[in-house]
Amino acid sequence: MKNIKREKIKFDVIIIGGGVAGLSAAIHIKQLANISRQKITVCILEKGNYIGSHIISGAIMNPISISELFPNWLKLQFPIEKKVINEKFFFLSKTKSYKLPIWFLPKSFKNKNNYIVSLTKVTQWLGKKAENLGIEIFPGFSVTKILFNKNQIVKGVITKDLGIDKNNIKTKKFQLGIELHAKYTFFAEGARGNLAKQLIKKYNLNKNKDPQKYSLGIKEIWEINKNFYKPGTIIHTFGWPFNKNLNGGSFLYHIKNQQISIGCIISLSYNNPYISPHEEFQKYKTHPKIKKILINAKRIAYGARSINIGGINSIPNLIFPGGIIIGCNAGFLNASSAKGIHTSIKSGMLAAKSVNDAIKNFRKHDKLKSFNNIFKNSWLYEELYKVRNFNSLINKGFIGKILIGIEQKIFQGKIPYTLHIKKEDYKYLKPISNFKKIKYLKHDEKLTFSKLSSIFYSNVNHTENQPSHLIIKNYKLQEKISFKVYGGPEEKYCPANVYEYTIKNNINKLKINFQNCIHCKTCDIKDPFQNITWIPPEGGGGPNYINM
Repeated sequence: MKNIKREKIKFDVIIIGGGVAGLSAAIHIKQLANISRQKITVCILEKGNYIGSHIISGAIMNPISISELFPNWLKLQFPIEKKVINEKFFFLSKTKSYKLPIWFLPKSFKNKNNYIVSLTKVTQWLGKKAENLGIEIFPGFSVTKILFNKNQIVKGVITKDLGIDKNNIKTKKFQLGIELHAKYTFFAEGARGNLAKQLIKKYNLNKNKDPQKYSLGIKEIWEINKNFYKPGTIIHTFGWPFNKNLNGGSFLYHIKNQQISIGCIISLSYNNPYISPHEEFQKYKTHPKIKKILINAKRIAYGARSINIGGINSIPNLIFPGGIIIGCNAGFLNASSAKGIHTSIKSGMLAAKSVNDAIKNFRKHDKLKSFNNIFKNSWLYEELYKVRNFNSLINKGFIGKILIGIEQKIFQGKIPYTLHIKKEDYKYLKPISNFKKIKYLKHDEKLTFSKLSSIFYSNVNHTENQPSHLIIKNYKLQEKISFKVYGGPEEKYCPANVYEYTIKNNINKLKINFQNCIHCKTCDIKDPFQNITWIPPEGGGGPNYINM
């Protein structure tokens, strides 16, 4: 393999991932270069079919970062769904709802002066701005290999070879991947990035850091009856269907065109292997408060994505020789406010400042050490530091939620202690022998839907004759031990019906329907033996979101 002659292309900076972090980093690199009259070449590699095709979020955007990146953003036809004009917060019991006064909530929970957006549209808008600055964007290119020099310094990446069939044999459509070399490489893959996992392990970047924590966000878009449509209104709920053993919250945002964005964010630290996040979300829609909004309505989109919620204590050391990890790939999301757009944009801008300084001084392939000081002196660090205890407290049930309120409302996050997370999400799962099987409601395919009927609305597509991008390290471990002890939890936690067990002659067989995969990466996070690894499929494979 070392003697393979690949096409080689050189850039000053390569960015893996065309989300808001990667695009903002690229844009700000060019902005700073233009100010100092530098010539810096920048390339973005995006595994989706087009910029935004794999992007999904609630989403409420704090405009602080986009205002820094483009001070006149409102005049540049930035894609706003609606400005938040009416905010409601409810506690739900099984059949009733209790409205909480907004003044009672901590500042980080409030959304005054924020905007409802489609993150798909936001990234597409940023993509056009990037191209106008001369940034080269290559959609449909997956990356699974990092290039290192003899001193183990990152010098670039290799795009995935194309045209290999499911038996790992080259087809007539085979195309060799390309080597892209750079002075510095940015990794902006989104939460639980495969390349970032490799870098964290190789350089021990999580030394003295808390384990990362994750939630699974599941979302649908509906066209609703005009009598229930209230543009600019947002609703957040907590309580039912969640309980002391399952943390989460839900949202319902009134967006453009008589549509709503509705979803649940479910913590992956639950211990009951019978739990299905997809079914919990379907159950949520049956609450009288929510159900009435969906009467005579039509579902038009579905998607899901893991979200890193560990906070500042779980952010790894981000710099290493030749590169940096940014955005949700690093864990910059503010879990207390459930917002990651402004934090991802800012992380990209801070990294851009650091790399511009390095290139200006004729450096390459070293550590961007100035980033740490730039970050610690930014409002981003201050914001995340104030809510550093959120994830530790949210997992302590009702008492924890009360303490969050006291810490954030009374002390504004300025408290003299720091709580730490001790274990990864997969370690919380307990054997099925500890629980009774959960009987979820039968789907009516009008209000509640199966996974199979749902993935149709994600526009998911993969080339079928390719190796599975879901790597099972040991099938016997999965089929015999994991199934026996945990009951095949991957069937439940996957929101896209990728994993399917069949039993024949008392033998469990695991079938992987990788064509259904919507790239949420829950399996990579929650598998109790860490026996499943998600890697990018051929470029262009996966969901094709339009307005998520």
